[in-house]
Formats: sequence, structure tokens, C-alpha cells
Amino acid sequence: MHDFSRRGFLKTSAAIAALGAMPSIATSCLRPTGTPHPAAKGGKLQMRFYHRENELAHTFTISGFSRDVTQIILVEISYEGVTGYGEAALPPYMAGQTVETATAFLNKVDLSRFDDPFMTDDILEYVDAIEPGMSCAKCGVDIALHDLIGKLCGLPLWRMWGYNPDKTPCTSFTIGMDSREMIIQKTLEAEPYKILKVKLGSTEENDKMIISTIREVSGKPIVIDANQGWKDKYYALDMIHWLAERGVKMIEQPMPKNVYDDMAWITEQSPLPTYGDESCQRLADVAKLHGVFDGINIKLIKCTGLREARKMIETARGLGMNVMIGCTTETSCATSAAAQIAPKVDFADIDGNLLISNDCFDGMKIVDGKITLNDRPGIGVIKL
Repeated sequence: MHDFSRRGFLKTSAAIAALGAMPSIATSCLRPTGTPHPAAKGGKLQMRFYHRENELAHTFTISGFSRDVTQIILVEISYEGVTGYGEAALPPYMAGQTVETATAFLNKVDLSRFDDPFMTDDILEYVDAIEPGMSCAKCGVDIALHDLIGKLCGLPLWRMWGYNPDKTPCTSFTIGMDSREMIIQKTLEAEPYKILKVKLGSTEENDKMIISTIREVSGKPIVIDANQGWKDKYYALDMIHWLAERGVKMIEQPMPKNVYDDMAWITEQSPLPTYGDESCQRLADVAKLHGVFDGINIKLIKCTGLREARKMIETARGLGMNVMIGCTTETSCATSAAAQIAPKVDFADIDGNLLISNDCFDGMKIVDGKITLNDRPGIGVIKL
């Protein structure tokens, strides 16, 4: 019955996807004084980018990967003396997206053909059409463009979009797979945060060790990301019941990303809400996941940035689905960009800048566990 409803729904998914349509960001671009920025039109967009490594505070292990650094490309878009910043993080699980492939893609992007940065649809549709995939590099351009137009307006994006900054949720703090001793250390380091996000998806013995160890030193709410690590639906459901008995509040991507029918069965039986992460890449995926998961996890590097993320939120809401916003191990540039849409989500995992030791931006802050937006224009960052 559950699967039949899902297939039937897909017949109308194209019409429902229109719920994601959003007005242009520039519909009310006035500076605080009410005066348009003098650079509102007249020049050409210019883009530059460069490679950097984000150094992790601890080795970061999830189901299938371990790393000590995250490769990123920082993007800058300038217009009439004003510069917007963007970030293209390239974690190893983004197949085919490396520093080399992202650099090759960005070298194809010619923004000098545009003389109005507020034509975001035209600009980002052009970027998206250059070649398929390459969502991380496209995200870097999207964030930089949004930061630029916010600066030209003299307003933070959350204010331009009419979002209430008081409605941001608390963010979780991520604890990757590790030894018992390191799990204890990481849990104690997470003391300022109200929610723990725990990476599982290895053996039953190891997964249960991690949760039991955390429970020895913390009673905080836990959310789980299995990163596709569980392959059998009966095992996955048994684990979810075990986790629910230990104060876990949500389960993210327990099964492989394309196992829709088994995942729909788990969602129907699960005592915890389920969220799709790897299963949810771009706008077209949202309707497909209705009935498969209770909610979706949006990552800017998967969906090409803020423009499409906002459409995904509206589409998911139209389908009655929950929404969370996530990240990878990024600087405050990317996490501050994601934070701009945090007032519109149910759950947030925007802690990537907290997991690195060489952040090169100052941006949004986590205050008493809560995502706290500032009044700086654009995405609200200062380059250090």
C-alpha cells in the first residue's frame, strides 16, 4: 500500500515541483537608507577562485571514508568594487568531483557576459547548463553571487527573504566513528551544544559501542546518520528500535540511496522520523522521496546552492515533508550561507566550521547551541 501510494504520487510530481518556484532575490533591493546601491547596474561580473585545504581538528570517519583534510575551492565574484565570497567543498563522497574536475569546470564559467548581478536566474541557469553534475563548484558560484547581491543591497540574505532570525534551530554537533577513548573525548568537547549527531553504519558491535559509550557521559538528545551503512531492512529497523530506546530522536539515510521500497517500508514501521541525505541531491529528487522518508536533508554542495535549496524547501513543505539543512567540513563561508535558510527548517546540522582548525572566515555563530545570524550584508562573513 505504501509503495503504491508513492508510485501514484509520482504521476503528479511535475506539477507539484512548481511549488518550489521562488521570486527573484532582487525584488526589493534597497539599502537601509532606502537608496539603491550605486553599483546597481553598469559593470561586468568578474570571478576568481583558488584551492585551499580545511584541516580537521580530529580524523573524521563515516561509513566508508576517513579523512584529516577537506579539499575546497574558494570563489570570489566582484562587481564594481564589491566582492562576494563562496565556497566549493569537495569531500571524497562527492563522486567525480575533485579539485581538478572542479577547477576545469570553473575555468569554463564566463561571468563577464553578465552586466547585472541581480539576474540570478539567468546567471545560475547558465552555470548549471555548462555541464551536468559538478554541484560543488556550482555551489561555490551560487554562494558568492548571493553574497555579492546582499552586499550590493546592504542587507543580509535572511532579511531580504523575509525570514525571522529568531526561528533558527539549534545545530547538532557531529561525532564521527572512532575508538571508545576518542568517542568519550569528542562527547565531552561537545558540551556547549545541545544535540549530538553521531555517525554509524559499520558493524552492529561497533555502532552499539559508540552509542553506549556516549550514554556513559552524556544524556543529550542524539540524532543518527548511518550514511547508507545498513544493507538489510530488518536489521536497520531493529537498530532503529534499539536506538529509540536510548534517546535517539531521528535517523538519517540508514539504507543505500536507491533502495526506495525497502526504505519506504522502514519509514512506515519506524518509531523515529527518517531523513534522506544521499538519496536527496537536487530539486527533482524531492517528489521521488515522498513516502520514502519523512524528511529530506539539504546540503548546498549537493543541490548547487541557495537558489535551488530554497526551491527544495518549498517543494518539501508542499508535500508535507520535514526539512533539515546540513553541511560538510566547510569554513564559515559555506556554513554561514546555509545558516541564511535555517529559519525555514526543522532541524540543522551546520557545524562544519566547528570541526576544522583553520577557518579563514568569521561568520554566523553558535550561541548556547543555537544558530545565531548576524546583520552583516550577504551571507554575513568577513574574510580573515
